[in-house]
Amino acid sequence: MVNEAENEFLVISDSDVRVEPNYLRTVVAPLRDPKVGCVTCFYVSIHDETLVQHLQSVGMYSDFYPGILVAQQLDGIKFTLGPTIVTTRAHLAAFGGYEAIENKPADDLLVGRLIAQQGLKVELLPYAVQTYRTMIRPRALQQAAPLDDGDAPHASLGARGACFYTGLPWCLAVALTHPAGIGLAYFGAYLGFRVAMTWLVGVWGLQQSGLWKKMPLIVVWDATAF
Repeated sequence: MVNEAENEFLVISDSDVRVEPNYLRTVVAPLRDPKVGCVTCFYVSIHDETLVQHLQSVGMYSDFYPGILVAQQLDGIKFTLGPTIVTTRAHLAAFGGYEAIENKPADDLLVGRLIAQQGLKVELLPYAVQTYRTMIRPRALQQAAPLDDGDAPHASLGARGACFYTGLPWCLAVALTHPAGIGLAYFGAYLGFRVAMTWLVGVWGLQQSGLWKKMPLIVVWDATAF
């Protein structure tokens, strides 16, 4: 489809994405800056029906998106999210285009990374699109494909690091080895931080009004992710 497009600017999206009338104007605008090579944005799932769908949404607001925001603060955004990738023909051609990554997993992430390696900025907009999520099997939550070109060790280290920053198992360990009062204090602090972080991202940031009902699933998500 990139080869068939007539213009220099490309807005690449998934088929299940729904947007507002100001979408194109908003996502293309940052490319006026020659230092910006790619634009992406968050996405929110609508019409979640099954437990697995609700669980994945909670995981996005409580874990995935906070991780992206931390990455933005520490090292900048060097990847893109599939529901919105905005760039140009020239920036794609500079790394060989989609033909160069057609047999690699996570092509959406790789587009942003390969454009960032050209010395260009990947802009994460304070904007979100909506996605109509298809049926997700529980087993799919446990599967992840490591990236190629030397990225697999980093992905592996990140996954192992979850053992240290996931609070739930440490709270359980304290509860089993310390008096009940100390265990409750740890668990209360864990819940407080997790709910606050999910509220900041999902309710305050992404304006998801019904998220409070899903808050108890944070514990289920953390147990599954661990």
